[in-house]
Amino acid sequence: MSPSRVRKQVDGALLSFVARQRPGLLAISDDLAPVMAALDALLGEGKRLRPAFCYWGWRAAGGDLDEGIVNAAASLELLQASALIHDDVMDSSDTRRGQPSVHRRFEALHRAQDWPGDATAFGEGTAILLGDLCLAWSGEMFETCGLDDDRRRRGRAVYDLMRTEVMCGQYLDMLEGTRGGATVETALRVVEYKSAKYTIERPLHLGAALAGGGPGVAAALSGYGLPLGIAFQLRDDVLGVFGDPAETGKPAGDDLREGKRTVLVALTLERATPAQATALRRRLGDPDLDRPGVAELRAIIEETGGLAACESMIAEYAHEADRALAAAPITHEARDALAALAVAATARST
Repeated sequence: MSPSRVRKQVDGALLSFVARQRPGLLAISDDLAPVMAALDALLGEGKRLRPAFCYWGWRAAGGDLDEGIVNAAASLELLQASALIHDDVMDSSDTRRGQPSVHRRFEALHRAQDWPGDATAFGEGTAILLGDLCLAWSGEMFETCGLDDDRRRRGRAVYDLMRTEVMCGQYLDMLEGTRGGATVETALRVVEYKSAKYTIERPLHLGAALAGGGPGVAAALSGYGLPLGIAFQLRDDVLGVFGDPAETGKPAGDDLREGKRTVLVALTLERATPAQATALRRRLGDPDLDRPGVAELRAIIEETGGLAACESMIAEYAHEADRALAAAPITHEARDALAALAVAATARST
């Protein structure tokens, strides 16, 4: 099955699952219609990377074309929706995938209806609940995917570990932002648990476990998936500062306004003069950072060599993943698909 076909099937599985859930929610109250609309809008976008890696982990471990793997892989999009909704609340993000973030959407609804009380608190509370609902539904979709009990039992341990790791990674990310003094080492620790394992390594492991793959397959997939996951997040960090809003779905320089203590920022501070470091620290995390302010910080990141160093790290981690994939004991079909996914994960413009 081609990667584009996998994505189309994942989209169909998600649409079908949400369609089955919709009547139950609306039977509780028509007031839940805006909640479903917000979820529809969020699920309508996205690269579907996690389901793709899960599917090709399954194929790499000898799994067949069973429809159940598509449903199991698609459940990861609901987990991702939960993570994104909660992440946007914690970061006070205004947009996600080119549209208002969920908490801003419901904040606007509160104001439009002229309801009493705090619109911000209502938006954040609704977003937390919808994120929780997505988390619950991800587990439900996995458990009802259609794969037999033995396969699901093998995958469940990986799924549980994946959810634990991403929440720990999110906490570490918040902690570094609060401390305000992340080093490259501590920033990479956040990258590993919040993104690299969650986005690539564990989805690969989940697919392989569902297919009955042994420790050797899992180790080979880790050799490819973990460095690629790090490269993926480093690319995302660069795009969060230098990316085109039309491509990223977020305002230019949004990571700077949110004060994200990324590897890119840590590399810049390592190389900065005292004056440059002071300027970066002073403006980083300023929610009112305007276009000239973004341009000033971008210039510091480039002039110090922080951007070049980050690009070099991306290339090194991507090359490590390529070497591991070439040596992995998997089919040519799976290797070709994973090579294409590696390009998609580290592309400069997406």
